[in-house]
Amino acid sequence: MLKLRMSLLTVVSLVFLLTATVPSLAQKNEKKEKKVYTGTPVMWHAPDDIESRNLLLGAGGENMKPDLTRVTFVAVKEGGWSTKYRVLDGKGNEWVAKLSKEAQPETAANRLMWALGYETEIAYLVPELQIQGKGTFKNVKLEARPKEVKRTDYWLWTNNPFIGKPEFQGLKIMMVLINNWDMKDDNNAILATKGLTDSDRRYIISDLGATFGKTGGVFSRSRNNPSDYVKADFIKGVVGERVQFNYGGKNGNLFGDLTVRDAKWIAGLLSRLSDLQLKDAFRAANYSPAEVEQLAVAVRSRINALNRVSTHVAAN
Repeated sequence: MLKLRMSLLTVVSLVFLLTATVPSLAQKNEKKEKKVYTGTPVMWHAPDDIESRNLLLGAGGENMKPDLTRVTFVAVKEGGWSTKYRVLDGKGNEWVAKLSKEAQPETAANRLMWALGYETEIAYLVPELQIQGKGTFKNVKLEARPKEVKRTDYWLWTNNPFIGKPEFQGLKIMMVLINNWDMKDDNNAILATKGLTDSDRRYIISDLGATFGKTGGVFSRSRNNPSDYVKADFIKGVVGERVQFNYGGKNGNLFGDLTVRDAKWIAGLLSRLSDLQLKDAFRAANYSPAEVEQLAVAVRSRINALNRVSTHVAAN
């Protein structure tokens, strides 16, 4: 009987302690205010150096290149179509390693976007990479995760601060130009500087892997297929001031408001890229010499098509 009473007293004591502790934890959590980043939204900066940008190195340049002397596995990064690992390089810097056929087209797309002044990830393609604890892999894209950068949220294609602005219209045209058929909101990201709530909020497309193939139906789309990309139609025609693009991917309704003026704006930037720079974007992604030539010629053809639309309508 005494033991039963002691057990009851123990249970009552535990319940009392728990009920006394829970409010205390809740109060502590309430005191932890979530940081709200209120800085200026930025998607694009007018580039005055397009002609000299190094598309082999991209946004990170030489200084940000990963130290490949030793790359160690940290964790699996969940989500998305591709297998992705969080890894540390030889200097202890963190990267996301993408191991799939998306690595090559995403690297090339990243270079082209950056060349035109768009905010992008910092990424490099490694032709062969040994990841300690996992193995050796070919054509791995390493995407930087700098300690000072906070990934605050993702942004929406249909609701963002840039709707109707030239850089946003130009961005949509670029998505058709590279045949990005995976236009999902959660493929986008907003970056800010940790600890600085008034730092610029940089709007980027964080996943450009479903590119340089063909758009179309669910079962006919492709990614990283130069032959498909070269054969795919780009512009259907012009109706009034609207340019009709050939697009069969997700969120196709986004492209109905693109005008001749929008085409002229983005074509003006693209036309400043040399043939060598276009080839370098694909060399950076470790395409074969034949594929580099094939893809660079196809991109130049699409740039020329945008210019023809602009000049043809202007003449009429």
